[in-house]
Amino acid sequence: MSDKQMHPVMQWIDYRLPIFTFLNHELHEYPTPKNLNYWWNFGSLAGIILVIMLVTGIVLAMHYTAHVDLAFGSVERIMRDVNYGWLIRYVHMNGASMFFIIVYIHMLRGLYFGSYQAPRELLWMIGVLILLAMMATAFMGYVLPWGQMSFWGATVITNLFSAIPWVGDDIVTLLWGGFSVDNPLLNRFFSLHYLLPFVIIGLVVLHIVALHQHGSNNPIGIDMKTDQDSVPFHPYYTVKDLFGLGAFLIFFAFFVFFAPNYFGEADNYIPADALQTPAHIVPEWYFLPYYAILRAFTADWLVYNVLSLGGFIMTAKLMGVLAMFASILLLLFLPWLDGSKVKSSRFRPVHAMFVWIFVLDCIVLGICGAKPAEGMWLIIGQTATVYYFAHLLFIVPIVSRLERPMMPPESIAASVTSKATG
Repeated sequence: MSDKQMHPVMQWIDYRLPIFTFLNHELHEYPTPKNLNYWWNFGSLAGIILVIMLVTGIVLAMHYTAHVDLAFGSVERIMRDVNYGWLIRYVHMNGASMFFIIVYIHMLRGLYFGSYQAPRELLWMIGVLILLAMMATAFMGYVLPWGQMSFWGATVITNLFSAIPWVGDDIVTLLWGGFSVDNPLLNRFFSLHYLLPFVIIGLVVLHIVALHQHGSNNPIGIDMKTDQDSVPFHPYYTVKDLFGLGAFLIFFAFFVFFAPNYFGEADNYIPADALQTPAHIVPEWYFLPYYAILRAFTADWLVYNVLSLGGFIMTAKLMGVLAMFASILLLLFLPWLDGSKVKSSRFRPVHAMFVWIFVLDCIVLGICGAKPAEGMWLIIGQTATVYYFAHLLFIVPIVSRLERPMMPPESIAASVTSKATG
């Protein structure tokens, strides 16, 4: 849209605050690789679901009471007495699961097509930080209904910080605001649950800025060289994104209206009781792989220091906590662990095979996380944990340096033309 096509009022605003020029550049003029497929829909879907979560969360916060004696009842009041409160809560509750599904698929696309490689390292790293912020926000939100699983989940997870040598117990006491999980913790979690989404928005803005600096990656992993390699984002990809949004909303609506409690735990519909422990404490499904990694360590280790001729005990609890956080933080270093000059797994068959094995390994970890940490499930979980770290620390670097990838096309335009003529 040129200045002459703008309404006079829009021209007056744009001259002083060029918001319409900015939107025109980002949506219409923004060059986008012409070979993007539906794997690239999930970035925009993640932004849309973030807005949905923000709006529904703000409405819910207007009716929620952050007090251990009133929290459970306030949630029930939202469900029963607030106009369309049941709908708002179900959208927010299932929206968390939808958000993680979208983000995990978005990251899988990045892993498969090499979207983390240069010059998009910071883009990938900011994405990992968004995931960490999402996990923190989701965990705190899970505590707010103050059901049995909320209470005991908060107790178990916050107790993990006690594994930190020397200062662990003090950190737990600080988190709790006392010597047990009680009202101070609930208040703090409510405040942080309300605050962190705005931190996520800030990270998303940085994510988009980093994306637009060098443009989107594409299925063949070749950067745009000429105008023939690209098309304007609008209308080509806005239409594609709207189609993907429609399909996603059908999927989302199914769970909201027909299976609203599918992703939840039945125990969380029982008011929190510090004197009655649930038979099996499990987090939400999107935490299960990390929960399995946490529980994979069952024995204490003596760490010997040659210099001081002494040693200290590395507890299983501490090793589990370190491994759980390392499993996420290692993703930050993936751009440097993968040394291949070819990005897309379409031309790296060995790497593509290991990517899908890695995905299968994460699924196995999720299944193990939902099962008791004993017997066969413990052994499978430990094996899957070993492979998780072996994949990132050894398989990816070795394969990227030894594999002889196939030759990619000369340009994006050439690949599209060959498909059309072939």
